[in-house]
Amino acid sequence: MEVDKKDEREPESSEQVVNPWEVSAKDGGKIDYDKLIDQFGCQRLDESLIDRVQRLTSRQPHVFLRRGVFFAHRDFNEILDAYERGDKFYLYTGRGPSSEALHLGHLIPFMFTKYLQEAFKVPLVIQLTDDEKCMWKNLTVDESQRLARENAKDIIACGFDITKTFIFSDFDYVGGSFYKNMVKVAKCVTLNKAMGIFGFSGEDHIGKLSFPPVQAVPSFPSSFPHLFPGKDNLRCLIPCAIDQDPYFRMTRDVAPRLGYSKPALIESSFFPALQGENGKMSASDPNSAIYVTDTAKDIKNKINRYAFSGGQDSIEKHRELGANLEVDISVKYLGFFLEDDTELEHIKKEYGEGRMLTGDVKKRLTEVLTEMVERHRRARAAVTDEMVDAFMAVRPLPNMFE
Repeated sequence: MEVDKKDEREPESSEQVVNPWEVSAKDGGKIDYDKLIDQFGCQRLDESLIDRVQRLTSRQPHVFLRRGVFFAHRDFNEILDAYERGDKFYLYTGRGPSSEALHLGHLIPFMFTKYLQEAFKVPLVIQLTDDEKCMWKNLTVDESQRLARENAKDIIACGFDITKTFIFSDFDYVGGSFYKNMVKVAKCVTLNKAMGIFGFSGEDHIGKLSFPPVQAVPSFPSSFPHLFPGKDNLRCLIPCAIDQDPYFRMTRDVAPRLGYSKPALIESSFFPALQGENGKMSASDPNSAIYVTDTAKDIKNKINRYAFSGGQDSIEKHRELGANLEVDISVKYLGFFLEDDTELEHIKKEYGEGRMLTGDVKKRLTEVLTEMVERHRRARAAVTDEMVDAFMAVRPLPNMFE
């Protein structure tokens, strides 16, 4: 099988850096997503594909599709082709458990994956890369495992169907067929190739070099013999942020050589910090993001104090010139989380033309996020250790395609 040249393309040295561990734009500016698509060799998700999703699933596309949050893909059209023929696929996404609580940006891939699972009625595997965080964040093994279970509770609270979902931690699950696939992948990737894709240097410890196969092989169905026995040709679709693309460029390069289908990807843009798209959400700065553990008061204070405004510096000037919607974080956050398309367009028009003030937009965002976080908090409080054990139990999923 011939290797697709667009999967062999390595990122050229550029002034913006996007990889699984670092995201930075030129001179602290905004990420150029068009340039990133060209650099990575993926494709833009166009309206025809979104319309096709609606036709095949008989339901309105998710807000993240309608508004371009998920904006790029690799072979998503082939997944839809297969589905239309009556062939099933499975979903794979993951989380690197490096913090006690998730922020809203962490929830985006899970909210979208839940929609895909329900719309296409397909199984899902969720990888908790506790081993990765142990190596990159200098966490102990025990602490990494503890955070994995805590994060699993937040993931389960998103509402996944336990009859179609398997959550696993690398420390617990790696072995057997999964490990065999890891070794096969590792033998196909040279050190020079890994350094080119991931930017590893001679100063990195060898644990980092060994990790990429761990994230690669959940996209091969034979890594889960308890789920997909005899289904080695089952296609895999990976919803993820675009900074994870390097892992799967490598995987797609290797897969044909091992007799597997290339995983398909559907990729999202980055969720901006409260301080603006030039800012960066950071665990060391709790005011850069809204966390699922924030109280209603926390949310209100963070939005009012830190959400970067595109409004003018006086009411008179604002009434005259209107807001700059391109930089206004409250509008951007509403674009992610306000379900009502009509209301969002009304806010953008009124605010953009100066009839609505920054305070009004921040008030509406506060309402939307408070309701969302409270709903998540209630759902998470209902997740017991026994439920985590049940999702993580190695067991068949007999109804996973129904």
